[in-house]
Amino acid sequence: MALVRHSAADLRAKADAHELDDLLVRQARIVFDSSVGAGEIRSWRESLPALLADVHEAGLGHVEVLLEHKLPFSPKRVDAVLCGVSPRTGRPSYVVVELKQWTNAVQREDGLVDVPQYGRPVLHPVVQVRTYCDYLVDFVPVLSPEHSDVHGIAYLHNASAAGWQLDTFEVDAHGRLFRGDQRGGLVRELRRLLDPDPASADAARLAADQLLEAAPRPSKPLLAVAADEVREREQFVLVDEQQVAYTLVEHAVQRAHRSNTKTVVIVLGGPGSGKSVLALSLLGDLSRKGREVMHATGSSAFTQTLRKIVVGSRSQRSQKLFQYFNSFVGVEPNTLDVVICDEAHRIRETSVNRFTRADKRARARPQVDELIAVARVPVFLLDEHQVVRPGEMGTEAEIRAAAERAGCKVEVVRLAGQYRCGGSEFYEQWVLRLLGLDPRPSIRWSELTGSTPEETYRVAALPSPSALEGWLLAETHGTSATARLAAGYCWRWSDPVTDDGGARRLVDDIVIGNWSRPWNAKPDKAVPGAPPSHYWASDPRGFAQVGCIYTAQGFEYDWSGVIMGPDLVRRDDRWVADRSRSFDGPVKKAGDEFPALVRNTYKVLLTRGMQGTGVYSTDPETQAFLEDLCR
Repeated sequence: MALVRHSAADLRAKADAHELDDLLVRQARIVFDSSVGAGEIRSWRESLPALLADVHEAGLGHVEVLLEHKLPFSPKRVDAVLCGVSPRTGRPSYVVVELKQWTNAVQREDGLVDVPQYGRPVLHPVVQVRTYCDYLVDFVPVLSPEHSDVHGIAYLHNASAAGWQLDTFEVDAHGRLFRGDQRGGLVRELRRLLDPDPASADAARLAADQLLEAAPRPSKPLLAVAADEVREREQFVLVDEQQVAYTLVEHAVQRAHRSNTKTVVIVLGGPGSGKSVLALSLLGDLSRKGREVMHATGSSAFTQTLRKIVVGSRSQRSQKLFQYFNSFVGVEPNTLDVVICDEAHRIRETSVNRFTRADKRARARPQVDELIAVARVPVFLLDEHQVVRPGEMGTEAEIRAAAERAGCKVEVVRLAGQYRCGGSEFYEQWVLRLLGLDPRPSIRWSELTGSTPEETYRVAALPSPSALEGWLLAETHGTSATARLAAGYCWRWSDPVTDDGGARRLVDDIVIGNWSRPWNAKPDKAVPGAPPSHYWASDPRGFAQVGCIYTAQGFEYDWSGVIMGPDLVRRDDRWVADRSRSFDGPVKKAGDEFPALVRNTYKVLLTRGMQGTGVYSTDPETQAFLEDLCR
């Protein structure tokens, strides 16, 4: 999807008439249902005419240009894609262009770049455009090397050799850089990559059509490629802030060994922003480089699943590689190079519990202090809106305060956007507004996305739990897609029973009218035909049971069904949380925290699906509200 598509000549005429930035603003309002910041408008106004003038000088007015082209399954947009034909091969040729207005910037020791007006490190422009090219090739089959030529160029049209400080970068087909005083070289390069013969105009239009109409591959399910990521090679393409965080960690490890330093890296991002992808990329790459690294979470289900999928549940290596937040009581400081704390919003006040041995209990400290102490580079990945139990205290403020008490350097990276949920520009916003976690009022799905025909994420309100279950089955029928049905914790979770024939079975605790289903099996009470709760989200047999927040959090599946129970209902245009209808003991006792925790619970459940989400409420007024918003 591109905001604007025209020939280079048409766009240059609009730029010369000072109409191009207004066209982009109008398109952004239609496609994104939002206004555009002054900085982005200024960027369009200053950068696009410079690029289009150079394209004109290269004799390429006939090539097709896609402006603000959205990467598939991603919130990121490419400044420009020039679509034409390779004069060498005659195949479709695409030039991905990243435009920068920078006049000066300083390349840091870790390869990142400091730009005066940003106040935070960013990727080198060559690295940025290279990751965009890699991402496009990875997700769009028509861009594979056997079908097309893809090239990446970073163009810093305001920069010149005077005071230039960005010389350290690798050059390849996906990453070249030109300054403003290198316009001649850029023009020659464009003529080398795109056929300047006007007779190729029809082929250029066809190349643009092929890119815009291509069906992208589905994004890679995290668990499906987790083993290859850790054992063998990188499976994910990290872009922008993900790559910044990766670089900060990598360099902090090098600096720790060289200068005996400690650096805490805090990575903040919403559901589906790529936190766990980043975690596994770091784990795999650092392990392959011989670093002492561990992955830790506060989720038994997530840790047990990773142990099973990546290295085998009985492997000693899996026990070492994947740990829990409370695994580091009494461990010597700086035992590890890196500890990757995934889902760090689940950090608790202390690691002590009823199973903690007396000798370790005496040595216990605040859990965040233990995690910071155990590694030279502790990495915390968190979403503060996913705190779902009392006592969970993994926030940026808590971690930063603990790091500063320990004398650590602190780096903070904020991941933007949504890579799950089909990379939808709108879905997370819709959920936040639905649950009142965004100050803006709730809005119908069609009103948020109606002007965007490319929006592929599916949202539905079903009239009954059986209809919701049927919807999930219909969406996955005849495909390899996965689906799960989860619910608020509003029904008792019984132990399995033995029937008259001696067979052990789950109890149908969740009863809604004439429909009933069991919760997922308890981890320590095996039942034939049902996976333990740890593997509910990853084992195909999990569809036969209903999951809860503790088995769904941290996971993703293609199609998600959510049953909202009577613990959160809509009354007189507002949400009302009812503790008396909850069966989650610790959360039920949370007092004034309960409304926030239950909203966060449903936010997590509503953001697990990669292709679509269906929802049903047991409360008639709430169901009517959901049906209206899903229209």
